[in-house]
Amino acid sequence: MTDSESTDAEVTGAQRTGAELPRQDSADLGAAAVALTQTLVRLPTFVTGDLDDVETPAAHLIADLMRSFGWIVTVEEVAAGRPNVVGVIHGETPGRTLMFEGHVDVVTPGDSENWSFPPFSGDIVDGRLQGRGSADMKAGVAAMIYAARGAQLAGFAGRIVVAVLADEEGMMVGAKHFAGTELAASGIDGVIVGEPEGGEVCAVAKGAIRLRVDLHGAMAHGAMPHQGRNPLPTMGSFLMGLAELERQVAESVGAHPHLGRFYLTPTVVAAGDPSQVNVIPASASVYLDIRTIPGIGHNGLLHLITRLAQQITADAGLTAVVTVIDDRPPVDTPEDAPVVRALLEAHEAKTGRAAVLGGVPGTTDGTILTRDAGLQTVVYGPGGKWIAHMQDEYVDVADILTCRAVYQEAARIFLSSGDLAGRNERTDS
Repeated sequence: MTDSESTDAEVTGAQRTGAELPRQDSADLGAAAVALTQTLVRLPTFVTGDLDDVETPAAHLIADLMRSFGWIVTVEEVAAGRPNVVGVIHGETPGRTLMFEGHVDVVTPGDSENWSFPPFSGDIVDGRLQGRGSADMKAGVAAMIYAARGAQLAGFAGRIVVAVLADEEGMMVGAKHFAGTELAASGIDGVIVGEPEGGEVCAVAKGAIRLRVDLHGAMAHGAMPHQGRNPLPTMGSFLMGLAELERQVAESVGAHPHLGRFYLTPTVVAAGDPSQVNVIPASASVYLDIRTIPGIGHNGLLHLITRLAQQITADAGLTAVVTVIDDRPPVDTPEDAPVVRALLEAHEAKTGRAAVLGGVPGTTDGTILTRDAGLQTVVYGPGGKWIAHMQDEYVDVADILTCRAVYQEAARIFLSSGDLAGRNERTDS
């Protein structure tokens, strides 16, 4: 589904959800960003078995808001119930292009009984806006939308892209799709990703590899193990070998000043059937969550893991199959990149404090935008660095206000720097 124009017959996102859009002519853009955050948090945009449209209600709400500002808006469904929303604002004259990026899908709240308030409350209590997705990262989305609106009202040269991409909490299909679009290849000079980072400017992010390793043997009766080839003892040896490999790699590369150390973590082990304890399983599987830092080559690491699996299984008369589920390299944007410098300067201008450089412990859509589209990305957004995916998630209202102001100032600095006249003369993107 692609929708680039709104029509009189179109049902608005506000009508679909029963929510009220913050006023586009509000003089207080910060208050509007807070109100939009509350509205978005009250939409349960997480994946469940009986929910076909994950981001759809929030996506249409955002698209309608962008249209009300006069932006060029595209809504494109990249998977069933998973739309990307992209708004483009052209400045008064050609120049650089700055992109703001975020997502509105959230992880499950789990058992609501374990929360001290309703998971999708959206209420503000003691200066904290409460609810799943408040920090990760509906506050960031609201702040960047109203920062772009502020830049539009103030006037600027160049182009601003605001992209709210689907499935960040999953396989990042929204970012992967966007990276292959004509817009992504049209000359985007820097990307600010609004994930919660506790006030840090994060030009680096850990890489991630998700692996499945299957060990194949032969099934047999539990009373006659000599007739089979049990993969479970070999799985134990393989897990021990992985622990040693993690230690060796971590020692060889050391710790990154902003990202810490390398991790190779088994997260799921599966074999056999509890209802048939007397059956030796034919196979056993382990899933690995690997977090890398700059300096670790993913191809070389995958070779070491594959060789370890093959050697250990061969000794036991088994075979091994290693499957890469996803491969996301580290992000290492130079600290002197224009988008990073603009954000550092803007943070200091709006807070009165020098910005702290940090690193993203996980991966973001920015990882995909850098990997697949070659874009320079930096992460900075409202909310605590460690609050994502936790119970009783919240974001300080003050963080939303600060980040909105910093985003707008960063846009001013970034778009007013350099002589790029004539770069973005297109009017159809």
